[in-house]
Amino acid sequence: MNNSITNKNRLVLDPVVLTNLLKSYSNQLEIKKWDMGASSSNDISVQVQQGNAKQIKGSQRNSITLRVWNKNNQVGITSTSDLTSEGINKAMIGAIEASLYGNANESPEFSSLAKTELEQINSEIYESHSIDELLCILKIAEKQLIDTHQSIDSVPYNGLNESYMERIYINSDGANRHMKLSQSSIYLYAKAEEDNKKPRSAGGIRTNSNLEKLDIQSCIKETSDKLISHLNYKAIETKKYLICFTPEAFLQLISAFSSMFNARSIIDGLSLMNEDSIGNQISVSNLNISDEGLHPENVGAFSFDGEGTPTQTIKLVSNGILSNLLHSEATARRFGVKPTGHAGLGAKVSVSPDWLVVSKSESEVDKDESLSVKDTHKEYILIDELSAIHSGVKASQGSFSLPFDGWIVNDGKKTSIEAATVAGDILKVLKSIVKIENKQFVTHQGISPHVWVENVSITGEA
Repeated sequence: MNNSITNKNRLVLDPVVLTNLLKSYSNQLEIKKWDMGASSSNDISVQVQQGNAKQIKGSQRNSITLRVWNKNNQVGITSTSDLTSEGINKAMIGAIEASLYGNANESPEFSSLAKTELEQINSEIYESHSIDELLCILKIAEKQLIDTHQSIDSVPYNGLNESYMERIYINSDGANRHMKLSQSSIYLYAKAEEDNKKPRSAGGIRTNSNLEKLDIQSCIKETSDKLISHLNYKAIETKKYLICFTPEAFLQLISAFSSMFNARSIIDGLSLMNEDSIGNQISVSNLNISDEGLHPENVGAFSFDGEGTPTQTIKLVSNGILSNLLHSEATARRFGVKPTGHAGLGAKVSVSPDWLVVSKSESEVDKDESLSVKDTHKEYILIDELSAIHSGVKASQGSFSLPFDGWIVNDGKKTSIEAATVAGDILKVLKSIVKIENKQFVTHQGISPHVWVENVSITGEA
C-alpha cells in the first residue's frame, strides 16, 4: 500500500492513490459499488482596523464523502475529515453499516456522464502571499478609501483573502475527476457620518484568480462613490414605483428564488414550479436566464460537480419560458433527462446554480424602450442591494419583503433613500418587467443588465 497516505492529517487528494486504496478496502469488505467525493482548501484571510491588524485567519479544510451500495442496492453514506488510510477505512466500514438503513426503493446511481470528457478550462494555480503582504495591501486600501472623503471615518468591515481549492470524484466504475484552482477576493464596507445626520454605509467586492489581477482600486472607488452618494438622503413616500434593479440587486433577487429552477426543490414541494411547469411562460418574453458555470468570468469555476457530471451551460428561461431545470443524477432520472452538473454529494444530494447570466432576447421588444439609467427623466427607484434575504423571502410561496439600499431618481438626479423596503411576488415582478437594458455587467455572483419593473410596492421608513 502506498505509504504517502499513512501520515496523520496529510492531504491525499491523489485520485490514483485514493482509487487503489478504496479498491483494496472494498475488496476486503466485499463491496462491489462505491464512489467518493473529496475536497481540500487552504485559506488565508486578513482584516484591518484603523491601520492595524484586526484579525488573521489561516485554515486548512479537508473532507470526503463516501457512498457504498450493499448487495440489496441500499446506500450508506459517511463523511470525514480524516484523509489518512485509517480514516478512509473507518469511513468505508461506517458506510456499509449505514447501508442497512438505506431506502432500496430510492437508491441513487452513478451519473451517466461521470466518465465523459470534461471541457478544459484555464485553472492555473498561483503562488500565495504571506500574511504580512496581505496586511500591507489591505492597510493601504483602507487608508486610500478613508482619504477619498472627509466624512468617511472608518472601514469597519473588510477582508483580503487568498484560497487554494481541490476537488476529486472517483467511483468503482472507473470515473476519475480531479481539479485545482486558486482565488483571491477583497471586501470593503465603509461608514460615513455628517453632523446631525445618521451614519451611512456602503461596500464593494472584487474577486479574481490571483492577487495581482484583483482590481482593488475599482473596489475602493465603487465603495467611496456609493457611500458619498448616500450622505444626502431623504425619506420617501409609501406607494408603488417604477423600479430599476442594478445587476447586483437583480441577481440577488433571482438567486433568492432559484428553487424555481431546482428539480430537487420541485420534487420536495419547496418550489413555485411543479413537474409540469416546463414550457410555461413565467416572465415577459424578452427575458433570458441561463446558468453558465464555465463562463470565463467565473473565476471559481469547477469543471465537474459533486457526482462527477461535467459542468454545463443550461438555458433556464428562454424568451420568458421555463425551458430547463437544474438536475442531479437522481432528479434527472425522475424527469427522464440527463444530469446537468449542479449536484452536491451528501446524505441527500443537493442541487444549486453555479453562475447565473441574465440577458435580453434580441427577438423581442421592451415595453418601454425609452428607459435607461443614463438619461431617463422619469421618477424611479434605483435598487442597488437587497438585505435580509434569508428572512425576507418565502421561496415556495413566491413572496418577498426586503430592506434595500438605493436612490430615488428624478430628472436624472439621485438622492439616497433613508430607509425602505421592497415587497412583492416574484412571478408578478418577472411579468411586470418593462425594460431589460442591453449592456451586461459582471458581478461577483453572475452577469446581468439593469432591469426595469413597473408598479412595485415600496414602503418608506422614516
